[in-house]
Amino acid sequence: MVNSPTETSSKQHPTAALIVGAGQGIGLEFVRQLLQDNRAERIYATYRNPHSELVTLADSRLRCLPLDITEETQIATVVQEIQTETAALHTVINCVGVLHEGTIQPEKNLRQLNVEQLTRYFQVNSIGAVLLAKHIQPLLKHKDRAILATISAKVGSIGDNQLGGWYGYRASKAALNMFMRTTAIEYKRTCPQAIVVTLHPGTTDTQLSRPFQRSVPPEKLFSVERTVQQLLTVLEQLQASDSGEFFSWDGSRLPW
Repeated sequence: MVNSPTETSSKQHPTAALIVGAGQGIGLEFVRQLLQDNRAERIYATYRNPHSELVTLADSRLRCLPLDITEETQIATVVQEIQTETAALHTVINCVGVLHEGTIQPEKNLRQLNVEQLTRYFQVNSIGAVLLAKHIQPLLKHKDRAILATISAKVGSIGDNQLGGWYGYRASKAALNMFMRTTAIEYKRTCPQAIVVTLHPGTTDTQLSRPFQRSVPPEKLFSVERTVQQLLTVLEQLQASDSGEFFSWDGSRLPW
């Protein structure tokens, strides 16, 4: 996050960032790039797998915390631990998401729908994100510019849906977008310096997209390095009036 000279001069807290879902893929790359370019003086990063590459990164600015975002008590615990070290976060990026997992695969038709799979999609992709917004709110109540960004997906756009299928994933991302839009409205009253957005990263070469890459043209399949660079650029350019909006990797606004 880049600050204007006036923002920098008025800063009261050391810059701190939280990357949720940093165990792999886009989240892990956010941590790497934040460490490389000194955008944050302190970085908190969460993981679910204790064998994640994240926990092998050696840097005094980095603190790694275990978190299953589907467990609200764990979210509360992580926030409480962060609060023992800092009173403010300036960048919060939630990268948690599930498309396929074990027997879970995106549905091609109505016959494939089942309650257990739909529930899992909403627990991970939607509910966890808004519970994070609930608990992280006190750390965003400060006078500096702050960002709460959540990785969504273009397939969560109702207006853009021309192909159908992927019922649970589409619906859970649409719900995520609504949760964050509503959070942005409340944050304007409670955390007026916080900008809340959802982001479509583009098709990125990660475990999430790997089974579905065959139909993606090479020029539209991004490396995690490129994706994170693009998303950081979008975040840098956000204005207060952008809070509550849904942005693509190139900075364009996406329809709901």
